[in-house]
Amino acid sequence: MLEELNCKTVFTIPIFGGLDISESTVITWFIIAFVAVLCMILVRNLSVESPSKKQQVLELAVGGLYNIFDGLLGKAGKRYIPYLMSVLIYLGISNVIGILGVKPPTKDMNVTAALALMSIILIEYAGIHAKGGRGFIKSFAQPMAIMTPINILEVFIRPLSLCMRLFGNILGGFVVMELIKYFVPAIIPIPFSFYFDIFDGLIQAYVFVFLTSLFIKESIE
Repeated sequence: MLEELNCKTVFTIPIFGGLDISESTVITWFIIAFVAVLCMILVRNLSVESPSKKQQVLELAVGGLYNIFDGLLGKAGKRYIPYLMSVLIYLGISNVIGILGVKPPTKDMNVTAALALMSIILIEYAGIHAKGGRGFIKSFAQPMAIMTPINILEVFIRPLSLCMRLFGNILGGFVVMELIKYFVPAIIPIPFSFYFDIFDGLIQAYVFVFLTSLFIKESIE
């Protein structure tokens, strides 16, 4: 089990004294390539006048996701929806890829930390863009000046909570599955695998972007 938890180095690029490329990075590259190819296939031969069934399903799925985030962020936050949808797709695939016998990238703390850092940078940018530099700084003293230290502390707590929540849930699901496989290696692990590898993985992807959306909404108000 401990060996499965370690993120191994696949190869090293001979620059800057040796740049180690981990399993999570390589799997992420494959996910990006898969999504890119899938997008190119799905958007071929689109038509406004006579859309095919494939196009109608695609528009329904994209429109549904867009409406979910639009309801959370409102008109002022529409510019951030493409990022949130991209993160949701990446996390969804990353979390369920374990069912194929591949180590999920989100099992690597570096991956979840990077995603959390990207999200928190976007959250703070959204606040600065909506309020201006001076208004953003003044917002730390709301609703009263005594709350300033706590509001400043939240800037560092948010990415930590996003990172640890995602990493902890994916890691916890993996540990539980390994224990079930160890003690009951026959048929019982199959339904649990569907829960932890698919349902729970998709739920955690949604929770991550949902919380990011709420933080953005709070930042731009």
